[in-house]
This record gives sequence, structure tokens and C-alpha cells, in this order.
Amino acid sequence: MSSTDLRGKVAVVGVAESDLGQVAPGLTHFDLMGQATARALKDAGLKKSDIDGFFCASSYLPFPTLDVAEYLGIRPVYADSTNVGGSSFVAHLLHAAMAIEAGLCTTALIAYGSTQRSDGGRLVSPTTLLPWEEAYRPRYPVSMYALAASRHMHEYGTTREQLAEVAVAARHWAQLNPKAFTYGRGPLTVEDVLSSQMISYPLTSKDCCLVTDGGGAVILTSAERARDLPTAPAYFLGGGEATWHRSMSQMPDLTTTAAVDSGRRAFAMAGLKPSDVDVVELYDAFTINTLLFLEDLGFCEKGEGGAFVSDGRIAPGGELPVNTNGGGLSYCHPGMYGIFLIIEAVRQLRGEGGARQQANTNVALVNGNGGVLSSQATALLGTAEALG
Repeated sequence: MSSTDLRGKVAVVGVAESDLGQVAPGLTHFDLMGQATARALKDAGLKKSDIDGFFCASSYLPFPTLDVAEYLGIRPVYADSTNVGGSSFVAHLLHAAMAIEAGLCTTALIAYGSTQRSDGGRLVSPTTLLPWEEAYRPRYPVSMYALAASRHMHEYGTTREQLAEVAVAARHWAQLNPKAFTYGRGPLTVEDVLSSQMISYPLTSKDCCLVTDGGGAVILTSAERARDLPTAPAYFLGGGEATWHRSMSQMPDLTTTAAVDSGRRAFAMAGLKPSDVDVVELYDAFTINTLLFLEDLGFCEKGEGGAFVSDGRIAPGGELPVNTNGGGLSYCHPGMYGIFLIIEAVRQLRGEGGARQQANTNVALVNGNGGVLSSQATALLGTAEALG
């Protein structure tokens, strides 16, 4: 199977979130995955018995496909628990497309759930720092992203005001999204971002993502079968993965991520270029992420990200719609955010974005990020019109 063989052969046919924000007492991450799966099945017009492929990553569970499949009451013939952090679910899109096209399964479920906010905002799994990093007592993971932001400012003249523009744009999108967490929908200005509590220079609390509970589910099947289902298919056009390091001290260049490679591979498979993309959904755990990924994916030149996001360019009404649900900064962020990128991209392609819906949306890009800018996964999804 060559990479171009996958283009348009598989489609996303169901997406849904669980309850979000701070969920009812007693609900577990299993319950949130169950909620999201039931809602995604209803969205797709399918039954639980139709699922025969299962993809899951978790910070709670060492064997997520076993534990969650048991909880859901499914018996997949193909399962994949690849865990590369928050980018895992975007990587799962590519893996599921390959499995369906190869005949290893017919209908794939990707699921995630977390009660991180209810758990007190703590990272559930312990993070191992290398001894030469631990000695400096970094605040994981924000200090690592702060290093990338500081280097970008030093090397390219990027300003804290430009980073703040990312947070403000995300907030404007979240104000159009009734599912956005309450704390992510209030007014926000550049000055508010700059004057909020400094967490790890140059990143303040408003440069950092929310901490919420939440879960999501995505269902894929063959393009042929998708045509008989009630929702408009969001076709898988291309995908790519890349990882260059695990720990921040081993990142080759603090201003360039492996999205350079994952994006190049995804665009090549899809036969597209950045100018073909109508909406962009990026893993924005911190404001610096958005700048780096816009550069690395080819929407602007390296070092130009700060200027690119200025003056509302990525906000509602701007030239390039970015993170149209409000992103991890203002919509939700339950530990591993990547699955929510997919959900929003599909809704935009279907025309289901409500007040935040973008006109004439045929191609959406999602880029997931894991670890400390460690893993990148990029996917392009499109409507029937995008297939040509």
C-alpha cells in the first residue's frame, strides 16, 4: 500500500464529546469515554456491535484498549494503544485508515477520557525527568514550553504581546462555542494576558491551557459504507507522524518542531498545500504552540509566527480561522487534547459549527502535539468536494 492509496478511502462518520468542564461527582474517565462513544454512535447512525476496531490512549491506564473495551462491552478484532501523548488520537486517524483499507477491521472507534480537573488538576501518570533537567526544578510541562517561547523571542524578536494575541483569538472563538468551559468564555484582552500571574517566563496563566474534565470519541469506516450513513462524511485525505526527541534538553532546535516532517507527509499524501486549507485546528496547550505549528506547517515562514497572528488574523473574521472551538486555551483541555481537534474539524466540514461556522469549508487540518513538543501528528480531512 502506497501512501496515496489512502486518500479518500476512509471517512469519519461520527464524533462527539462527553460532558466537559467539571463533570458530576463520581463520574470516571471510563464513564466519559462511554458517554462520548454512545453519542458518537448516535451521530453516525451505527450500533456498538458495528465497532470492530478500537484505538485508545490514556494517562490513567497501562492497557487502555483492554480496559476500555471491557467497559464498553466491545470485542475488537483490531486494537491499537499507541501513546505518544496528546498527539496520539491524530496518529490514530492514520492507523485506523490503514487498518480499514487493509481489511483488518471495518469500523474503528477512537476514544479518550479524563477527569483531570476533578482529580485536582494533577497529571495522572508520573513524568520522569532526566537528572540533568531535574536539577533545575522545571515546572513540567510549562517550563519546557517557556524555553521554546523564550528562544523564539530571542531569535526572531517575537513579543509577549504577540503570544497574547493567540490567547485572545482563542477566547473570541470560545465565546461562540456554547460547549466551551465557563472559565474560558469571559472577556480577555492582550493586557489581561500580560498582567496575569507569571507561571514560567514568558508564559503567564493566560498563556496556558485550561485544566478540565472531558472525553471524546471519533468513528471511522470505509468511504463506501460512509455514503449510506446519515451524516456527511469527513474524508481522510492524508496523515503523517514524526518525533525528534522526548526530553526538552534533547530537542534539536527549540524553535522548530517535528511538525515540519509530519505536516510534509500529510500534505504529500493528500496532494494539497497550506493554501488549500480552510480551517486549522492546532494543539494549543500554550500560546507558543500555535506560532510554532503555523510556521512548521507552512502557513508562514519560520520566525514570522508572531507577526502572522497579530491584528486578529487567526480570530473570528480573520484571514485564517485557527482553533475555531476555542482550543485548549479556552474550550477544554482534559490532559490529552488531540481528539478534540478532530471533532471540531469534522463539525466545520459538515457545517455544524453554529455561530463559529466558517463558510465554504472543504479542507481542515489538524495537528496534534505530545510530550514537550516531542511528538507531532498531522491529518487533513475534507468534504466530497475536496476529493475532486
